[in-house]
Amino acid sequence: MSTPHPADRHDLIRVHGARENNLKDISVELPKRRLTVFTGVSGSGKSSLVFATIAAESQRMINETYSTFVQGFMPTLARPDVDLLDGLTTAIIVDQERMGADPRSTVGTATDANAMLRVLFSRIGRPHIGSAQAFSFNVASISGAGAVTLQRGGTTVKERRDFHITGGMCPRCEGRGSVTDFDHTQLYDRDKSLNEGALTVPTYSPDGWYGRIFRGCGYFDPDKPIADFTPRELDDLLHKEPTKIKVEGINITYEGLIPKITKSFLSKDREAMQPHIRAFVDRAITFTDCPDCEGTRLNPAARSAKIDGISIADACAMQISDLAAWVRALDEPSVAPLLANLARTLDSFVDIGLGYLSLDRPAGTLSGGEAQRTKMIRHLGSSLTDVTYVFDEPTSGLHPHDIQRMNDLLRQLRDKGNTVLVVEHKPEVITAADHIVDLGPGAGTAGGTVCFEGTVEGLRASTTLTGRHLDDRAALKDKVRTPTGTLPIRDARTHNLRGVDTDIPRGVLTVVTGVAGSGKSSLIHGSLSGREGVITVDQSAIRGSRRSNPATYTGLLDPVRKAFAKANGVKPSLFSANSEGACPTCKGAGVLYTDLAMMAGVATPCEECEGRRFQASVLEHRLGGRDISQVLAMSVAQAREFFAAGEARTPAAHKVLTRLSDVGLGYLRLGQPLTTLSGGERQRIKLAAQMAGQGDVYILDEPTTGLHLADVDQLLGLLDRLVDSGATVIAIEHHQAVMAHADHIIDLGPGAGHDGGRIVFEGTPADLVASRATLTAQHLADYTGA
Repeated sequence: MSTPHPADRHDLIRVHGARENNLKDISVELPKRRLTVFTGVSGSGKSSLVFATIAAESQRMINETYSTFVQGFMPTLARPDVDLLDGLTTAIIVDQERMGADPRSTVGTATDANAMLRVLFSRIGRPHIGSAQAFSFNVASISGAGAVTLQRGGTTVKERRDFHITGGMCPRCEGRGSVTDFDHTQLYDRDKSLNEGALTVPTYSPDGWYGRIFRGCGYFDPDKPIADFTPRELDDLLHKEPTKIKVEGINITYEGLIPKITKSFLSKDREAMQPHIRAFVDRAITFTDCPDCEGTRLNPAARSAKIDGISIADACAMQISDLAAWVRALDEPSVAPLLANLARTLDSFVDIGLGYLSLDRPAGTLSGGEAQRTKMIRHLGSSLTDVTYVFDEPTSGLHPHDIQRMNDLLRQLRDKGNTVLVVEHKPEVITAADHIVDLGPGAGTAGGTVCFEGTVEGLRASTTLTGRHLDDRAALKDKVRTPTGTLPIRDARTHNLRGVDTDIPRGVLTVVTGVAGSGKSSLIHGSLSGREGVITVDQSAIRGSRRSNPATYTGLLDPVRKAFAKANGVKPSLFSANSEGACPTCKGAGVLYTDLAMMAGVATPCEECEGRRFQASVLEHRLGGRDISQVLAMSVAQAREFFAAGEARTPAAHKVLTRLSDVGLGYLRLGQPLTTLSGGERQRIKLAAQMAGQGDVYILDEPTTGLHLADVDQLLGLLDRLVDSGATVIAIEHHQAVMAHADHIIDLGPGAGHDGGRIVFEGTPADLVASRATLTAQHLADYTGA
């Protein structure tokens, strides 16, 4: 028998001694060219092993192959805390990070489909208007002329030059597709003068810096009510172009109120705004489609060139499945390779279940699951093999009907000779795996160990949490609650909805279902979010630096600081690591960062405070025998007990901690940076923070995202408690256990995009299963065994 070739021995990715985040010195051996699924409760260490260890080291080693000059322009990656990583291949990470919410980014620009369409129209569009950039809404048309000075043959020569760039950008909205309209009554009180505080814009108080500029600019009398301003004075107040002036002896640039607000507030992503600024923007500013380009972002010239009567704006507005058929019908031998490539890209959208999108859809409006599948598109047709693909819950936002299709795509990537690593909770994906790594047994400090490694049959037979719950099936409710009223929705037409009318029952748990793209979010967010008393908990990421933690985000730290201050007779600000109590050496960060240019930076614990973040004098103050750093090191469950009774009894803090426990985050440390939380943990911490809000209607957007099978029961218990306390809960959800638990189901469809947008069923889960008339009904019947 011949001995195997030495190169064929490397069939494993070996990880020995991984200690990243909460991993406890674990070792695993993963088979290459197989589909490996990583399971375990949220926070058990799956992402730490897959993303922060295996994928991070692969990317770091690839970066090291470039010259130090090139590395200087790349993100620096520190080596993961692991003893040995062997057999790594190039890692391609397809995560659930939302796509940038830049208003100029669309599905087309994010996937190269727009670039190909622009070339197509520049070649065969009639009339011919210019190169591909003449169809780009990110390029403005510019022309100019003047003298240039050149050095030629040792003499200086002046020549006249002119240039002209033809772009496709609509000049009015600058390629954004929408224009802003300001409600003047929200900017100022016309009956007051500036000295009386007429400006009602946040941070524009009369004594603030902006208020002093407007009062001292000299363009109008600060004691005159705005109602008495002349048209010229009102124009200077609202619209004046930037002008250099002197106020209180300081040279500054004066600018009208509207351009100033546009620059300071509207240049930011809405989610990044502080809550009071966001509330003002929502109140004072409306975004309407640009009347010049009708929301297409393109100037008239770019829209005038057509192929078979279709302009590039029409093509981008088409549903992608329709656009793919249109492209395939074009018979133009001169651009045949381009058409073939474009058709292949558009077919990838359809294969992956995104055929209902259009290329002009803003990238920031895609859900986490849609964004992840959009990123997958460029890898589907790739000729690369022996690559490691790393996926983070690829079934997020997918209807059970679409999960089968996603499994086929994962197998397709594997069968081309690639290693596919998937972090996933859905049993449908777990059972499709060749190899399973189950982490746990718990979350946070109670996790970080390998509980099981092997096949699906082995997992079923094991006693691990995932193994025990793998075949769990929720039963349909025997008895549903009686509604206490209704929330009417009339003639809803957001996105693909077709004049939908429905009454959502109050005082019960309503689940909105339907395939991805059927119109669920359009119906609920488009018609209910923003109403009085409605609290929306969506999947957008929490904005927070590494100084933010669960204690600061939920407002828990305020009562804790006050309790410490009262017990010790000192100021509350001493107990903040971002304020007076911060260690002077590390400025309250707990670690010192050393930047090493193109090499990975080094973070070392601060020697002065030993990573505790506070001055030594602050740590002498105690409450219930603990100092503030010890309190921040506690888990939610420990802190809840600590603040419940005795000397440390603080009802306000205990209330917040109870809400965090209720959403299943009892294992989180109070001082853990928000940047280390997983997607599911972020949504649940948001839910805990929002539960304190003044509202009686909760809208939850896929609350089971990132939840282990065992945690879904806990979530259902929480939803029941919310409803039993008098709230109305509306969940947009694909998980069959949540559907089975609902009092009322609204099913949209029958398909996605223009094949959806209608209500195909309304009623109880039992009636839905009995009807078996929709895709959701069939999958729910199979799941419950009804």
